[in-house]
Amino acid sequence: MSDPLVVVNFKTYQTAHGASAESLALAMANIETGARMIAAVSAIDLSAVVAAAPGLEVWCQHLDPVGFGSNTGWLHPSTAIERGASGTLINHAEHKVSLEHVAMLLEQVPEEFEVCACAADVEEARALAALEPDFVAVEPPELIGGEVSVTSADPEIVSGTAQAVKDVSGAVGILCGAGVKTGSDVSKAIDLGTSGVLLASGVTKSDDPSVALNDLVSLL
Repeated sequence: MSDPLVVVNFKTYQTAHGASAESLALAMANIETGARMIAAVSAIDLSAVVAAAPGLEVWCQHLDPVGFGSNTGWLHPSTAIERGASGTLINHAEHKVSLEHVAMLLEQVPEEFEVCACAADVEEARALAALEPDFVAVEPPELIGGEVSVTSADPEIVSGTAQAVKDVSGAVGILCGAGVKTGSDVSKAIDLGTSGVLLASGVTKSDDPSVALNDLVSLL
């Protein structure tokens, strides 16, 4: 099995934007673990985070399948890549897009650029897996930002998504998220068939992000 992923979505938390985003990324880069640590950051913070934490994998939180030209406010994949992004989230519960949007983005980005498509349930995960992104992440919207991990609140959606995605394509990795905050949550996610986790507040709202990060990878 490849190294498990721990993807931290910085969202627009006050504790994970601007200079705070750089500090959090540096804390992630300094964690000693065999897991792949990935920071998903605001497009505005991308260049600064890449510079502040050399060696840390940095993803965008969203991209648009647009060409060069008159596209005010849209996020061009080539610009993100030039600024150091190695991947992106797409279709997060807080920024939904169409299947066509995801498909067009996958066609536009280079093969080595990783795309993690987010799904609210097993059926959406199955549909996204058919497009063959690098990862599909299942996150029940009602559990996002909550105190109970999806691995405890609804383990069947995790295992069910893992099986559904594998049935569609063995090339697509599976992540899960929503309420994931501890090493036990991460370990259980792996046991349920995932390649890792996608999380946010468990790190971004922690009083000590380094302690939270070390706990998350403690059982890997």
